[in-house]
Amino acid sequence: MGKRVALVLAGCGVFDGSEIHEASAALVHLSRGGAEVKIFAPNIEQRDVVNHLKGSPAEEKRNVLVESARLARGNIQDLAELKASEFDAVIFPGGFGVAKNLCSWAVDGKNCTVNEHVNSTLQAFHSAKKPIGLCCISPVLAAKVFPGCEVTFGQDKNVDGRFPDAETASAIAELGCKHICKNVNESHVDKANKIVTTCAFMCKAPLHEIFDGIGTMVQEVLKLA
Repeated sequence: MGKRVALVLAGCGVFDGSEIHEASAALVHLSRGGAEVKIFAPNIEQRDVVNHLKGSPAEEKRNVLVESARLARGNIQDLAELKASEFDAVIFPGGFGVAKNLCSWAVDGKNCTVNEHVNSTLQAFHSAKKPIGLCCISPVLAAKVFPGCEVTFGQDKNVDGRFPDAETASAIAELGCKHICKNVNESHVDKANKIVTTCAFMCKAPLHEIFDGIGTMVQEVLKLA
């Protein structure tokens, strides 16, 4: 019988929601791994809306759950309804929506607050010793909620210009967490906390390498589940 996995989205689109390629990659790898997946998102207003063609703010309001439904093909539930007891693992794709909608990292950095339902979801899975998978910027959620945990954002230096956000590693160190350097096609397993992370688009890499890295994260999550 396949593992039951909850996937938590933050909207639809890299600049104000979930990164679409990351969400899709996670779903493909979960499908290949025989997992039964249900998708969730918080029923809240987005922090902002970005015109993805121009890369500039748009004067409109959107709802995170409604926008996430685009990625879920309409088959999605309010995050408030997620019960950790019904699942073996939870996975959070990345995208700026994580840092804007699931927490306030985009504005407040290490002093950010985490959405109450995101926080309670993470705490519930952690307390039940069930694995948590995170990619791209979403490991900041674990760093904020679980001081002392280990995560990766790729490299802690901008190696060959491929890791322009390497300073994130220093920021999470200030939260008392340990950053583990990994290549884009790898993931890191914090065995003590059952937290699995991979850098995804925190690295400027070909899409297939990002896809493969997310695959290692999914595989490790399913092994731990």
